[in-house]
Amino acid sequence: MFLHNRINKKELKQKLQQDTVKRITLSFYRYVIISNPNELRDKLFKEWLELGILGRIYLAQEGVNAQMSVPEASWEAFKENLFSYNEFKDMPFKIAVEDDGKSFYKLAIKVREKIVADGLDEGSFDVTNVGKHLSAAEFNEAMDLPDTIVVDMRNHYESEIGHFENAICPDADTFREELPMVIDLLKDKKDKKVLLYCTGGIRCEKASAYFKHNGFEDVNQLHGGIIEYARQVNAQGLKSKFRGKNFVFDERLGERISDEVISKCHQCGSSCDIHVNCANDDCHLLFIQCDACKEKMSGCCTPECLHIAQLPIEEQRKIRKGRKKEDCLSVYKSRLRPNLGEMIKSGLVFKKD
Repeated sequence: MFLHNRINKKELKQKLQQDTVKRITLSFYRYVIISNPNELRDKLFKEWLELGILGRIYLAQEGVNAQMSVPEASWEAFKENLFSYNEFKDMPFKIAVEDDGKSFYKLAIKVREKIVADGLDEGSFDVTNVGKHLSAAEFNEAMDLPDTIVVDMRNHYESEIGHFENAICPDADTFREELPMVIDLLKDKKDKKVLLYCTGGIRCEKASAYFKHNGFEDVNQLHGGIIEYARQVNAQGLKSKFRGKNFVFDERLGERISDEVISKCHQCGSSCDIHVNCANDDCHLLFIQCDACKEKMSGCCTPECLHIAQLPIEEQRKIRKGRKKEDCLSVYKSRLRPNLGEMIKSGLVFKKD
């Protein structure tokens, strides 16, 4: 039995679109010691493949970080299987807010050094000394207190389409880059109440401990992240203080939390919060594109990419040999984020030095 996918991406996506199986999209994480992640990886791949599970799962000696799609018919069997491992017993789940069953097209389980790339030296501080976990109601109440500071611990492309009211949304491309940026920004506010949030809570586990290590006195984090916040808001009839969509790292690229559209198409500036990947196979840059621009640009991010995407495949391959992804990224930052200056002035983001 092969312990990896052997079908190409295009075929898998076509198969998923034709699939009528009802599925549940969920995520979970846990910091826990895994003595042999490679061995566990192979066992889980066999067991979950038989259950028809799709998704992206990261294992490391420090724990697990999983986003997956489980057939409804296999739901109970999946939970029984997962909970049978001592490391994962009674694992709490974050169930997707919006789910069309098309979130993942294959099963990928990878072993990594860390379950979230944070660039931190865990030996230099106590990673277990985390902030106070707040429910949705407690988070709302804390937001209304004077001098409270709310920090979005996600990347700029996530917060651009949705964020909490009055939150600081760093202009960072990665979590690794964001951590020191935020610490420096708030270095004179260590006595203030700080509220941290992210998608499902995992980034805030490390971030809150790092904040406390750097002398912040009142550090709090949204328990279960935006996903669990939305569930509690709906279940308890609370007022939602989150505006827009929650970015998710699967084929959906977002799930709507409120009806507001707070971002704009990166090409024409019209109201839009739909993320796409550039249709140029050598680029696949993530950006916001409205339907009109998608038709006009054939799903590409720049005229350069449109030109390449229209060339015969042999010509495209020749160009790829000498082209770097950084080329597209630099064009994106200079052309496709025209509203960045306005966002900086309004305080929604701040510049990197």
